[in-house]
Amino acid sequence: MPKSLKVTMKSRLNYTCFYNAYLRTCKHKKLNKEILAFELDLETNLMDLVYRIKSGTYHLNPYYHFTIYEPKRREILALPYKDRIVLQWYIGEFIKPYIIPRFIKDTYACIDNRGVHLASTNLQKYMRIMNRRYGSYYVIKGDIHHFFYSIDLDILYGILKRFIKDDELLSFTHQLIFENSNGKVGIPIGNYTSQYFANIYLNEFDYFVKHKLHIKYYLRYMDDFVLLVPSKEDAKRIFSTIQDFLCRELKLELNPKSCYFPSKRGIDFCGYRVFETHRLIRKRSVAKIKKKIKIWNSLSESEDFDIHQVLICWNSFLGHSSHADSYCLQRKLFSSFTFLGNYPDYSFRPYKLSYDKDKITLFKNE
Repeated sequence: MPKSLKVTMKSRLNYTCFYNAYLRTCKHKKLNKEILAFELDLETNLMDLVYRIKSGTYHLNPYYHFTIYEPKRREILALPYKDRIVLQWYIGEFIKPYIIPRFIKDTYACIDNRGVHLASTNLQKYMRIMNRRYGSYYVIKGDIHHFFYSIDLDILYGILKRFIKDDELLSFTHQLIFENSNGKVGIPIGNYTSQYFANIYLNEFDYFVKHKLHIKYYLRYMDDFVLLVPSKEDAKRIFSTIQDFLCRELKLELNPKSCYFPSKRGIDFCGYRVFETHRLIRKRSVAKIKKKIKIWNSLSESEDFDIHQVLICWNSFLGHSSHADSYCLQRKLFSSFTFLGNYPDYSFRPYKLSYDKDKITLFKNE
């Protein structure tokens, strides 16, 4: 694979590419006034975006600001709909086809056909290999303190500059990174580009761990990472080296909770507590679904109770928990439902509940 992108921005700056970006952007989106207004004259609006980028008159619009509190408080910045189409075009035409394939195989966030389930599966596989090879071994688990807010924009641009040689594309990349920024540090949580820029930023760390430290069993999901090493002495030395590299090269700090520990404790990673012999649901996830079931039971007689939302939420939990050893947990939680008799239109009997982890469905709408 060539070291730099051979594609030029001009070759991808056309109506067809923007229409494909529009299709990706509107997928699974609820219709609102902003989307409907854009789609009323779709062809003209898309061609206007193409023309403005070609002429150098395109600028990002101000962000929408809102706050989420799950799992913790985060400030989200989202761009208007037409700007999201531009970001989809940029990522889909230049980043995904040409930069993502350069990532190591053990980074799992925001990459097609990877994700949390494959990450936890491969982690368990690596743990079993280490157990067979060393018996007892050590785990280094860490994450970056305020990761998105700590990314140095000059360093990020310098990394992308090594890949991108087309002057127009490089100039547009500079605009996406620095326009609307509040300084030289931090990228907005909520932008479609942010998750990919963050992955590109920590790809430098991936290569350092794999090619400089020669750690074979290493996994990363965004800013959470795990290394498996033979001994406590190795863990102590490597942990210090990692801290130094992140601070010196990327201007990042490890979260104070980052540490190294014996493998027998298991590893909390990507929503699961992973052991060599089994996987469990993270305690926080179990507490969360128990809290929801308690609310469902208490609201079951009121007009605010929406059975369809209950089904969606419960089946979402089943989809996640079915990748762990959770058969008994699912049965216990299901048995705590007290509102089932109020809805005769639904058959709540679990018609399939077995150790087949590929598909467990408790609800069947007759």
